[in-house]
Amino acid sequence: MSVVQQLSSGWLLDHFSFINKINYQVRQPHQLPHSKNESTHVRSDCLQLATTASGSSAPLTASDAITKPEMRDGGDCGTFTQKYAFRSDLFNIVKPYITPVVHEEGRQSNGGEDMVDAAGKGISVAIVGKKRKRSVVFNQGELDAMEYHTKIRELILDGSSQLIQEGLKSGFLYQLSEKRDKGSEPIALPLDSCSLSGLCDLAKRLPPLSEMGQRTLQLMEEDASVAEQDLFSRVIENNSSFSKMITLMGQKYLLPPKSSFLLSDISCIQPLLNCGKMFDVIVIDPPWQNKSVKRSNRYSYLSPLQIQQIPVPQLAAPDCLVITWVTNRQRHLRFVRDELYPSWSVETLAEWHWVKITKTGEFVFPLDSPHKKPYEGLILGRVQGKAILPSSCPEVKVPPPPDGKVIVSVPCALHSHKPPLAEVLKDYIKPGGECLELFARSLQPGWTSWGNEVLKFQHVDYFVALEPGC
Repeated sequence: MSVVQQLSSGWLLDHFSFINKINYQVRQPHQLPHSKNESTHVRSDCLQLATTASGSSAPLTASDAITKPEMRDGGDCGTFTQKYAFRSDLFNIVKPYITPVVHEEGRQSNGGEDMVDAAGKGISVAIVGKKRKRSVVFNQGELDAMEYHTKIRELILDGSSQLIQEGLKSGFLYQLSEKRDKGSEPIALPLDSCSLSGLCDLAKRLPPLSEMGQRTLQLMEEDASVAEQDLFSRVIENNSSFSKMITLMGQKYLLPPKSSFLLSDISCIQPLLNCGKMFDVIVIDPPWQNKSVKRSNRYSYLSPLQIQQIPVPQLAAPDCLVITWVTNRQRHLRFVRDELYPSWSVETLAEWHWVKITKTGEFVFPLDSPHKKPYEGLILGRVQGKAILPSSCPEVKVPPPPDGKVIVSVPCALHSHKPPLAEVLKDYIKPGGECLELFARSLQPGWTSWGNEVLKFQHVDYFVALEPGC
């Protein structure tokens, strides 16, 4: 269970525990020494992408590039189960990213309202720093954000405070004075040596498959051979009860059991439509356009028009619950409510907030910071007007999601690694419903995930190998 505490205000989640309760066990052959002359057999532990010297496609075999030598008496060398766990240091967020100094006074009182009032009267406020005093002129977007913050401030503060107190009582969170010095060392992140989005661009040069060829590819227990083209143009499904390791351009990724994914960009989403599934819940984390993304070139973004063209109506089952992550920019919030959802025939039902805290229960950013906030929004809605097909099973009525809930959790150090929503949404979707995440960067058992970086946080460098068992 990822839910540590549930109150009327919302949920306290343990994202780290959720990941490590996934059965990350990979069956691998014992690696015994063998001579150069011995024949080898390749196991179906992963998919390996390769190209020939001329640049043409080479076969992609379901293998971990681990050879399986035969024993000299002709018998099988046997296998062992390798267990993996997500790195705990990636969730060791002990200190706030920015310590409140300038805004400490305002944070304790009504700093958010004061900032808005001052900006509304003079359209500029003085921010005092250590070196000099500077006058800041706020644009309309920033003024809108301040007004919105004032409106939801008490909901964020009261709801998260209740959950944080329960987390401290239970020992899930710890007091400020305890263990804080352990978080002083910087977290070493692996290099992003394999650009998944870049590979998706390269895959567009491959000849297109027929509609029949785009059907879902199931990875089975036995050995299999898969063409390179399939990985970028078909939904890949791991129906095994074990995880699988795949290798892509020399980089290894872990696939959870009972998970499905499509690695592609928005121009190659058709295989998802061809997989034969209609989804009862769709979670969307769009790459919103903003100034910092433009400056950093960290990832590609989509315009509102491009986001609107995502084929949600074709993917959604009747009464599908749609959840969209939004930034704190009001134009994105208004776009989802006023344009995006109506164009998809989705009725807006609720607005929730994810509140990011440290392991000591502090906000990761000052609540009243004029720049970054310690929360992000989610807009929840339900598809309307789709006819429900006749069924022998009685129709299950699920309640609408309530408005104004908060989800509180310690964030991952990896950028944009959102908390899992499966357990907090289960009361608002029918049992056994099909679940889809769009613009995903990780995989979950029981979910289909799509995006041009869908395997990003499944990279083996984010995991540690535990002691192998037989």
